[in-house]
Amino acid sequence: MSPESDIQMRQLIFFVLLTSHISVCAQHPTLEQNLTDYLAKLPSSVKVNYRVESLEGKPYASLGDDERVPSASIIKIPILVEVMEQVKAQRFELTDYYTLQNTDKVGGAGTIFQEREGKAFTYEQLAHQMMVASDNTATNILIRKVGREAVNERMKTLGFSNLQLNRVMMDTAAVAKGIENYVNATEINRLLSLIYQRKVATPALCDLMVAFLLDNQDTSTLPSLIPRQVGIAHKTGTLTYIRGDAGIIFTKKPFVISIFVRGADLSRAETIIAEIGKIGYEALK
Repeated sequence: MSPESDIQMRQLIFFVLLTSHISVCAQHPTLEQNLTDYLAKLPSSVKVNYRVESLEGKPYASLGDDERVPSASIIKIPILVEVMEQVKAQRFELTDYYTLQNTDKVGGAGTIFQEREGKAFTYEQLAHQMMVASDNTATNILIRKVGREAVNERMKTLGFSNLQLNRVMMDTAAVAKGIENYVNATEINRLLSLIYQRKVATPALCDLMVAFLLDNQDTSTLPSLIPRQVGIAHKTGTLTYIRGDAGIIFTKKPFVISIFVRGADLSRAETIIAEIGKIGYEALK
């Protein structure tokens, strides 16, 4: 399939989802209590930040949602938005090719670092791999393409002061200096809502972004306790000290949710995210 055909297919998938669901703003007074009861059972050493809301921004439940937390790979959503904004501005095309260099290669997530030097990828392929496999090599190529500061300026223009890209992926020297990338639950939810509502870049590029998010291969968090037939357009993030997930859940009452867990091992953090997601799903389906 050509890159152009692939883009058209992903846009069609999202259009079907978009037109087959109606967003409802009805309040769910039991959701906050259900989440409070669940969190009360966790050890005091576990810290959870979350926000659940309608796609129009009506809050359903939240805890620490304005606290800035290390983003891990969830920062790749703002990077994706800036990529699409620059495509809109015709600075480059998604069908343009980039030739892989050995100096591009970093590990941590993804498989592009295993490819031979000189292999060509379209920017659409790189963006897709950044989202579905959290590919760090693809991410760093895209950061260099659009500019780290451009990502931050775009977020500020959109009204987001807590979505901050301060370093590339796998930059151990920066990490040693305490340099981190950041998000908070409130702002990443709003950015996801803007993408869903086609209010950034172009409508077609927003549809493509949601299609990428729907393709996410990491099913260990939000998707793990929600029926498989329910579409979840999401991005996960993992560091040794935080596990997160942020996405849109396409129930009959689509909603946006983000959850960040600290103070728990990876497996336990994934379970907490999954169980909070299930509580939200059961209340809002």
